[in-house]
Amino acid sequence: MRKVKSGIFILTMLTLFAFKSDKPAYQIFSKEGKAVKFKKLVNAAQQADIVFFGELHNNPIDHWLQLELTKELFASKGKDLVLGAEMFETDNQLLIDEYFNGDIKRSNFEKEIRLWNNYKTDYKPLLEFAKDSSLKFIASNVPRRYAALVSSKGFDGLDSLSSQAKEYIARLPIAYDGELSGYKNMLEMMKDMPHFNANIPKAQALKDATMAQFILTNWSVGKLFLHYNGSYHSDDFQGIVWYLLQANPNLKIVTISSTEQKEIKELEESYLNKADFIVVIPESMTKTY
Repeated sequence: MRKVKSGIFILTMLTLFAFKSDKPAYQIFSKEGKAVKFKKLVNAAQQADIVFFGELHNNPIDHWLQLELTKELFASKGKDLVLGAEMFETDNQLLIDEYFNGDIKRSNFEKEIRLWNNYKTDYKPLLEFAKDSSLKFIASNVPRRYAALVSSKGFDGLDSLSSQAKEYIARLPIAYDGELSGYKNMLEMMKDMPHFNANIPKAQALKDATMAQFILTNWSVGKLFLHYNGSYHSDDFQGIVWYLLQANPNLKIVTISSTEQKEIKELEESYLNKADFIVVIPESMTKTY
């Protein structure tokens, strides 16, 4: 009997040691700072109309979790799931549709569309999952040339665009609240730079407004829209979220943000209430670029 008790004690100590020496790759927290399981995030997302996965663009854990969340939501929602991403611009929607329909080859698609440098490692799995699952994938971001135009001339620069060009951006005039902390902080961070430009937050707002419009255009009651974007576009329930709620305040929106910390056991105070869920990843995590 003594040997049995001794064996149980040793096994218990080994188990505790294994957990203590474990190296978790991430921890998810609620907006209040409580550690939660991935399943809780999935359950909340399933009840939403629109879900924003705010990523760190070069973080492999974020991209893996995006794919895992997409699979979970597809398992429950099926064809009622719609995907979309900041990383694809509205004037490239035709190329995505042609590729998904089998009208053009993958090689032509990847050559002709404007892809981010980390497409193959980080966004191709999401796009290909949508294609293989017969899901819609929406290019939501404003073409970068129009964001550059606003950076140069402000919102007034958009007035002279052709009617065809205006189909790729949010409806004019663009609503803008410069007192939102996201835009205000952006302006504050840039004010001491050599080439300070007060229009930069307005270019960000054009992106946010355009993404909001194209999300809303491709969402309907009973659908779930999962959108991938840099966390700055949805943090603090601002950015894209602000524009969506201006258009439809009854939308059920779930936001996910991402950050890196030296230690991931607790959420740093600055990230409390940043989003409904915050994915915390070790600072030492490898990067995709």
